[in-house]
Amino acid sequence: MGLIRLMNVIREINDELAIAGQIKLDQLQQIANGGYKSVLNLRLPDETGLLANEQEKTELLGLYYVNFPTKSEDINHQGMLRIYQVINKLPKPTLIHCDNSIRSAAIVFLYIALKQGISFEKALQKIINIGLI
Repeated sequence: MGLIRLMNVIREINDELAIAGQIKLDQLQQIANGGYKSVLNLRLPDETGLLANEQEKTELLGLYYVNFPTKSEDINHQGMLRIYQVINKLPKPTLIHCDNSIRSAAIVFLYIALKQGISFEKALQKIINIGLI
């Protein structure tokens, strides 16, 4: 399995959240069939390899869709609080994706840590230590 293929793998983190790199059109149908209720896209509009009309295609399948463009350097306390609120409001289960699933993994790790009462600073240090940002 090549690197490109691995980036597109959907990884379930828990009953509420999954992560992936850039999803493809055929994966959207699998996501809908798999019981997901929403998709959170962390990609910026100027990134390459975006799925054309991702919001429209996602919503046509009956899923909620939010694009919350996030750069790795934007993963700070204030930015994470905004993302936390978005994730909290989205119907679950939610798929969170970016280009290669690294930002998605960092965001999900921070979200879970904050829900568990771990301080942002401690959680951020952990994701830095494991190389997610």
